[in-house]
Amino acid sequence: MFTLHPQLSADTVEVARLEVSLVLLSRDANYPWFILVPAIAGTRELHHLKPAVQQQIIVESAALATAIEELYHPDKLNIAALGNMVPQLHIHHIGRFRSDAAWPAPVWGKVAPAAYPEQQLQQRAAAMAAQLRL
Repeated sequence: MFTLHPQLSADTVEVARLEVSLVLLSRDANYPWFILVPAIAGTRELHHLKPAVQQQIIVESAALATAIEELYHPDKLNIAALGNMVPQLHIHHIGRFRSDAAWPAPVWGKVAPAAYPEQQLQQRAAAMAAQLRL
């Protein structure tokens, strides 16, 4: 049975459920930062999954990336699956701007997280859900 890692649960809000994955919004308001989590128990690496599931995750990642571009028009989109701190497979999708505080460095450890006001957090989540046409 799939269970979201406690750290991901603490750091995000759920936006949508796709065919294979959950779409989460990071609580860090510094960036439009979404996380795609395949809802498959015990998944740590993309290449450990069956090819058809891998392909569906790539399709979902592309849909999320397109939605971020359409909503936020970033200068660059960073997509990464690290997993050093949270072993559950999750794929970060972060809209980056030349004007953001961490540019051009990676976002991790560069700038302290900034919390969204609750209403703005919910609005961002709803806007992404609508953009994904759910």
